[in-house]
Amino acid sequence: MTETFTPPTRFAVPGRIAVNERVAGRWQTATLTEIRRETPHAATFRFAVPTWAGHLPGQHLMLRLTAADGYVAQRHYSIASAPDDAGHVELTLDHVAGGEVSGWFHTVARPGDRVEVRGPLSGFFAWPGDRPALLIGAGSGVVPLMSMVRHHRLRGLSVPLRLLVSARGPEELIYAREFGAETTPVFTRHAPRGVPVGRLTAAHVAPLLAERPPGGWEAYVCGSNSFAEHASRLLVQAGQPVDRIRIERFG
Repeated sequence: MTETFTPPTRFAVPGRIAVNERVAGRWQTATLTEIRRETPHAATFRFAVPTWAGHLPGQHLMLRLTAADGYVAQRHYSIASAPDDAGHVELTLDHVAGGEVSGWFHTVARPGDRVEVRGPLSGFFAWPGDRPALLIGAGSGVVPLMSMVRHHRLRGLSVPLRLLVSARGPEELIYAREFGAETTPVFTRHAPRGVPVGRLTAAHVAPLLAERPPGGWEAYVCGSNSFAEHASRLLVQAGQPVDRIRIERFG
């Protein structure tokens, strides 16, 4: 994930989760402890952050790299790990062509390297686990949604949660090894034998809206600009209230 998106007014949701600005504004040292390959173009980077104050699924942080000559680069990244992983945070980064920060992580970074982080940031896209969650993501847009899935599993939450995730093909499906019955993958370019190929459609969304748990779904959509618009349109057409759709987009 890259930059966070401030949703348009029509998608605003009352009762945003407050962010502790004093804590979130403090830079902390994060030590890279592990690198896990997820796909040919994406990897998860695990950091030890002893003084991390914790986060909610869906929040992000600011990461800062400082070169030997004093040059500074900063980026926003969604947090992939569950809040229960005390003292650690995980980020999953695509290797963006020409990206100076993602390029450094994918070609230079090694365990033991140190960066600076501050956060958590943004309460709009956060899911505290207190209401049914319908998650829809594409590509690296699945990163903050995976934090929600992990939180749901680790806490053994009984509240319903469903995930629709879109990728070009199985080899580009981030976190493929972790998905369970809550997840439906959608492949847009190629798929295993017998699995349909194509964009996310009403046929994927409508059955989930038909389930409608008590209180209804809180929908979380994350992906590129075009995907976010497409997915949110499908949700509204299927009957999801616009004021219960939260969107984070990039690109």
